[in-house]
Amino acid sequence: VLDETMNRVAEFMEKDQALRAKVKSAMSYPVIVFCITILIVVFLLVFVLPTFKQLFESLGSKLPPMTQFVVNISNAMRKFWYLFLGSLIGLVILFKWYTKTPRGMFQYHALLLKLPVFGDLNKKVTVSRFSRTLGTLLTSGVPVMQALEVTGKASGNKVVEKAVENVRISIREGESISIPMEQSGIFPPMVTQMIAVGEETGSLDSMLKKISDFFDMEVEATLDSLTSLLEPLLMVFMGVMVGFIAVAMYLPIFTIINEI
Repeated sequence: VLDETMNRVAEFMEKDQALRAKVKSAMSYPVIVFCITILIVVFLLVFVLPTFKQLFESLGSKLPPMTQFVVNISNAMRKFWYLFLGSLIGLVILFKWYTKTPRGMFQYHALLLKLPVFGDLNKKVTVSRFSRTLGTLLTSGVPVMQALEVTGKASGNKVVEKAVENVRISIREGESISIPMEQSGIFPPMVTQMIAVGEETGSLDSMLKKISDFFDMEVEATLDSLTSLLEPLLMVFMGVMVGFIAVAMYLPIFTIINEI
């Protein structure tokens, strides 16, 4: 059945790639807006604010606390820019090094599943990939133990991989698939219940396909709602950051007018 298996693999890869593309396209806009906001704030602090600072010093007026706070940040960024840049590069290198270690990668993947909003999205993507991979392997005639081993490694998450390994150990000891999956706390109750039904009826592969299709729709719905929620929040964030600096720059002018 090599031809049928290759067709299933091709279908699996197409759906997995489509899911990845949806996540990337939905997250690209918020990331771009956030980066533009940071660049605007840095530009104002490094290039625009010093001009106003010279004007304020020439007038000899005492700066309000809000303006003085922003000026101090601007001075620090201009004088010690190499420290900020070096710290940023160092943090990135340290993060990449730590996440390549077994412990660091496990903790990083555990954090991805526990994030307030994105954790639920990551969990749905992982469950969908797990169900589709395992269903494709079982449909192709791969034994359960070998299919679970491949599925755990293909999940892309070390926490899920460890949970699947515990499932394999439990199956080797005579338990069903659904019980250790439920005990892991990673898979939603609906998934474990549907897998239990699939085991009892002998249609585990088709049940896994239904689970993956359902969570694909859940991921798409979550992405739509998350994107619609992030857009106004990012606009507010941009307005607050730029507005705070603008008010801090013009506040001394109002103070000088009042003194006059």
